Amino acid sequence: MVEKTGNGFPVSAYLIEYDDYLILYDTGWHRDISPNGKYEKLSQIRHQTLKDYLTNQGLVPEGQAINEQLESLNIKTSDLDYVILSHLDVDHASGLKHVGDAKKIMVSRDELDFANKNKIRYVGNMWKGVDLDTFEFEDRPHGTEEEIFENGPVGRVYDLFGDGKFQLINIPGHTPGLVALKIINTYTGKYVLLFSDGGYAEKSWREMILPGIADNLDQAIESLKWIRQTSLNENCIESLANHDPDIKPHIIEL
Repeated sequence: MVEKTGNGFPVSAYLIEYDDYLILYDTGWHRDISPNGKYEKLSQIRHQTLKDYLTNQGLVPEGQAINEQLESLNIKTSDLDYVILSHLDVDHASGLKHVGDAKKIMVSRDELDFANKNKIRYVGNMWKGVDLDTFEFEDRPHGTEEEIFENGPVGRVYDLFGDGKFQLINIPGHTPGLVALKIINTYTGKYVLLFSDGGYAEKSWREMILPGIADNLDQAIESLKWIRQTSLNENCIESLANHDPDIKPHIIEL
């Protein structure tokens, strides 16, 4: 896991090693907002415009930009097989150009379409000139409790490798195309859940505290219920948000 700070709470990204694949989930803030590793107002405004600065402010200490952390692990950004964007809010996509030479950068079609139409919330410059691959969710049953557990709150899933081990599950509400990543050991049934901004921390699903911004409140509630159900299951090794102040960088073995 790699982590950086902003807005008084962490902005995390996650590095996954699977067989010969290197997969990055989200990118955090770009070095441009803190050229010298310190809080710099004008640098942030230049990076994301004044309008967006008023609602999104961050700090990237020295060595904490996503490419810098990868380099500390002796990983080149061009070595990344996949970069998966949970959604396109600036604090998740700002660092995208740091990893622009990854082999494949993926975002859900729903998310990109929504972002391109919503110029007020999103900063399109974050992905301008980046070769984005979009994916379409597969519609799956979600009528029974078991189906909801397996296929998410709206029954829309993208199986990254087609083997059931990397499930990109749509958890709409915060944004329409928000993607949780469920990494599954198909032999033991154990899994790790990365749920991005479906909730901001463990406290979110334990106390049913919704994210501060919701495009669709009803969907946000159902998605948080699903995160809670999935997190409490005995097979869940860890359930991680992207802004949890209690989470420190660590290694998970599945």
